[in-house]
Amino acid sequence: MVVHRHRRLRGRAAEVVLAAGITLAVTATGGCAAGGGGSDDRSPAEASAAVRGAADALTRTGSARARTAMEMATGGTRVTIRGEGGVDFKKRMGQLLVLLPADVKGEDEHRPITELLVPGALYMKNRGAGVPADKWVRVDTTTLADGNLVTGGATDPLIAAELLRAAQEVTYVGETEVAGTKVRHYRGTTDIGRAAGSASAEMRGALEAAAKGFSKDTVPFDAYLDEEGRLRKVRHRFTYVNNGVIDVSSTTLLYGFGTPVTVVLPASGDIYAGKIAD
Repeated sequence: MVVHRHRRLRGRAAEVVLAAGITLAVTATGGCAAGGGGSDDRSPAEASAAVRGAADALTRTGSARARTAMEMATGGTRVTIRGEGGVDFKKRMGQLLVLLPADVKGEDEHRPITELLVPGALYMKNRGAGVPADKWVRVDTTTLADGNLVTGGATDPLIAAELLRAAQEVTYVGETEVAGTKVRHYRGTTDIGRAAGSASAEMRGALEAAAKGFSKDTVPFDAYLDEEGRLRKVRHRFTYVNNGVIDVSSTTLLYGFGTPVTVVLPASGDIYAGKIAD
């Protein structure tokens, strides 16, 4: 049985650039580690090794397309935020188009938010809240109380994979399919603090911030790996306290491995330096 543990995010609410607005809207609306799936990975030790090695398998693959879904629930109300884009696991960079549901901004339609994901930073365009449409907002993810696990409306796929380096209590559930591909389903928990210690140098800062910001580090997950040990799908379940208990289910789907991903960072003059409304 998976036990959801409450954790409290420390730090000022203003630090949570996108999640704060989402939270307000929710309230207002009432293989093996060495590279492959050669063994059946059914024993706890083999299952743990397979899941912990998923991030390295993605790095060896290079790049992939990604779809994300983040469902936030509080007080019986659910809001789902979806994203789509690509990630370069070797260069540690990615790009997502994140679509907010209408009730988040009280509008019937609005433009997707473009997010650029790089080590230690999140860039957002069409952020709204007083930011000019042609400007970007840059957020230092190492200063966020959640390390960008929920702030951007999508868990960075790079960080989602890195979290699995500290997988524990892993069990093999069985074979299934994800988007027509045969995969092995694993279930367990991970520890944010331990993941930070095991993460690649580029991803460590954000996870260290999250480890300090959450009072409880344990995160339940379901992970789906293909025959080559690559992560095809992962769902993390976060629970934290911020003006009430908020349950977050964050799902990342990876496909189209090897598809080139190009991320062009904005020039310094295109980055908004003014005040951002909460």
